[in-house]
Amino acid sequence: MEAGVIRVLASRWQGSVLVCGKCSKKLAGGFGDKRRTPLAKLLRAALGLKKGRKADRGVVEVKCLGVCPKNAVVMIDAAQPDRWMLVLAGADVGEIVTTLRGVMPLRRPLRVEDGLKAA
Repeated sequence: MEAGVIRVLASRWQGSVLVCGKCSKKLAGGFGDKRRTPLAKLLRAALGLKKGRKADRGVVEVKCLGVCPKNAVVMIDAAQPDRWMLVLAGADVGEIVTTLRGVMPLRRPLRVEDGLKAA
């Protein structure tokens, strides 16, 4: 490997959220109508995001953030790394999205089929 060579890969992301995968796994999902949907998956759907670097924004499930609360998932808005959020199991997705809305505005309006309340 050559010394001093770094490759940069461009993405379209304008913001990102980190979600603790270990917390999600301990809750066996914990969100959605049947409380079986992981928080990261629910956030992607609610914010209208796709996976990958070509999406406008990203929700990334990371291995473990080291906080390990009971009955909650740790979430970090990368634009505000000094403010870690504990999302209680079964929390209303509309409230979570409202918390993130300032930094990650919705690309499409909330719909009834998303199971969310209009803001």
